[in-house]
Amino acid sequence: MHLNYHFLQYLCPEIAKSLVGMELMECFSQHKDELVMGYAAEEKSLHIRAHLNPSNPCISFPDDYKRSKKNSANLFPLIMGATVRAIKVIPFERSFVINFSTGHLLLFKLHGNRSNILLYANETSQPLSLFKNELKEDWNLSLDELAQDLDLSKSRFYELEGKAAAFLPTLGKIPRNWLKSQGYIEAEIEQKWVLIQEILDMLESPLFSIYQENGTYYLSLLPVPEAEFQSADPISACNYYFQKAVIFQAFDREKYQLQKRLEDQVKKTKAYIQKTSQKLEELESATPPSRLADIIMANLHQIPKGATEVELFDFYNNTTITISLKREVSPQKQAENLYRKSKNRKIEVSKLENNLLEKEEFLETTTAQVQELLEIDQFKELRDFAKENSLSPGKKVQEESLPFKKLEIDGFDVLVGRSAKANDIMLRMYAWKDDMWLHAKDVSGSHVIIKHQSGMQFPKSTLERAAEIAAYHSKSKNESVAAVIYTPCKFVRKVKGSPAGAVMVDQEKVILVKPQGG
Repeated sequence: MHLNYHFLQYLCPEIAKSLVGMELMECFSQHKDELVMGYAAEEKSLHIRAHLNPSNPCISFPDDYKRSKKNSANLFPLIMGATVRAIKVIPFERSFVINFSTGHLLLFKLHGNRSNILLYANETSQPLSLFKNELKEDWNLSLDELAQDLDLSKSRFYELEGKAAAFLPTLGKIPRNWLKSQGYIEAEIEQKWVLIQEILDMLESPLFSIYQENGTYYLSLLPVPEAEFQSADPISACNYYFQKAVIFQAFDREKYQLQKRLEDQVKKTKAYIQKTSQKLEELESATPPSRLADIIMANLHQIPKGATEVELFDFYNNTTITISLKREVSPQKQAENLYRKSKNRKIEVSKLENNLLEKEEFLETTTAQVQELLEIDQFKELRDFAKENSLSPGKKVQEESLPFKKLEIDGFDVLVGRSAKANDIMLRMYAWKDDMWLHAKDVSGSHVIIKHQSGMQFPKSTLERAAEIAAYHSKSKNESVAAVIYTPCKFVRKVKGSPAGAVMVDQEKVILVKPQGG
């Protein structure tokens, strides 16, 4: 009810006690959607801060307001130096007007997310200027069309069949909820009239109460048993409401966003640790390919030329095993491939162990950050915490400005282009010759790049997962199975004059996968 007509009819006379006779000394804005006016007369001064953010517009009266030396703009120059003659509430409207000695009128239109401040030359003119120019319909707003003359007689109430919203549209949400709680909707019309008179009595002798409900602050003219703040002074109520509903809720919102960001990191890190630990356990418990290579090399004399399957003695387990061979590859070459695969597996295990250690340290640090954040209750501490831990909004904006989305698969960094133009930038500035490039075959889509790591081959599971992502970010997204081409970046080139995202591929392989996002 802080913007309600019933509140303004108490607030405006209280402001007038100090403001009438004062001179407008400054009128400026240094924050989006916020206008500050400084008035003075002899040794007295008064500031009005109109915070017209669409999410929660309100007015407050700070004792002092220090203007920034930069990033502020003077507004409404026509009334600078003018003296306040009167302050009037517009009847049954969420608006009031300040009258100046120059004849100008400044309208405070407090219409929720359409709130604005308008300057008029006189009562019959169209607006000369607006505080929020984007509200273009306000240029056609006449002062005389705002005021309402409501008949609050019993006969009119009966004519309207007891419809409270039609009888008194200025009631607002809190009084209407009170009426509902008293059984207004089901009541007979006589009882409805009694309840309307009761609510009007309360509105005519208010005690301004501020309370919190579901994380949101409210100002009420009705009695609130467990209010955080109560006062008969509407200016004090405005200031307390601003402190809680704007400053405190902004703090809560920013703290919540940081907390959610950290908790999401904790959740993702735990999932990575679990998945990687499981994979590491599988790799370490699996028989190394080098053992099969040893068995082949020890039994070369028993392997017939061109054989595709052979039974050999496994001296590790003292048993005979069946080994599949490739006809076109010699047993020695197959053993060599198995030794290389075993070496790559050792490298992969080492890499996973290092990644696991890093993630466990990161999890410990992030969990400690969450605990530290929960204990912060001041804005400055919150901003310092965000800056020290590289969690400030600027960091996020910087990340979002990259031409690609960055993922991690099996310890490899994977880049996914955001657009056709971004694909070109990513390939030109962020890819190296040994990185792996992937793209859905014969359809438009994002370029996907797996960053190469020295001494490591790209595991099949990594290629398959990256291919699934490439298929998902393409025109093949809705196919049950999609073809994806892949090749080292050194075989991908941009042809001069070709459209954004278009490339030539000199060598390629194809993999079939199910499109899945990442």
